Amino acid sequence: MINSRVATTIFYSLLLSGLGCTPAIAANVTAHLAATRNGKERKPPAVIWLKPLQATMPDAPIARYSMLQKDKSFSPHLLVVPVGSTVVFPNADPFFHNVFSLFDGRRFDLGLYEAGSARSIVFSREGVSYIFCNIHPDMSAVVLSLTTPFFSVADGNGMFRLHDVPEGNYELHIWVEGRRDDALNHLTRRVHVNAGPLDLGEIQPGPQDLPAVHLNKFGHPYPEDQKPAY
Repeated sequence: MINSRVATTIFYSLLLSGLGCTPAIAANVTAHLAATRNGKERKPPAVIWLKPLQATMPDAPIARYSMLQKDKSFSPHLLVVPVGSTVVFPNADPFFHNVFSLFDGRRFDLGLYEAGSARSIVFSREGVSYIFCNIHPDMSAVVLSLTTPFFSVADGNGMFRLHDVPEGNYELHIWVEGRRDDALNHLTRRVHVNAGPLDLGEIQPGPQDLPAVHLNKFGHPYPEDQKPAY
């Protein structure tokens, strides 16, 4: 997988060459996720990204990504990809899976497929896709497709680090697992990046407000009295 720093460098080189500009001094941007109420709970998966407000962005570097199904889990749990990228879902379990998503980022249903096989989908629009298996209700993952390479996934301590961000005006966006879009949209704001380091401070997403239980691909609850045959 292309990491954020490499993607940013490639993207910025394309941007400057397209505009006929010489490189400007870039900055490192940081932020941190607010601690939970008791300070002991594990911080949820989270991503921040900056969308340039002035420059016309060329297409971000597109690559091929993989989200493995093994031991009735998706790995990685969170994947950030450029819009237009292909994500492959290999089945490394000795039984069938049925990967699907019914959310705004990319709606799809890969159907039932067997052990040792793989299916893929192109994430052709920006947004968050919550990924599930129609057979195993405990399986879940997230694919976030973006039009900007200036993003950071929070580390285990809730820290965000964006490297080599060009000077300019940006719109800051935030995604935190378990939080509704309308609550996160209130955290969107404009920021100006100068040549020096920029600390965006503490991000407070609020308590989890999305239900932990999801529906199957038909929009119905998973049968409680029916265990998967595999």
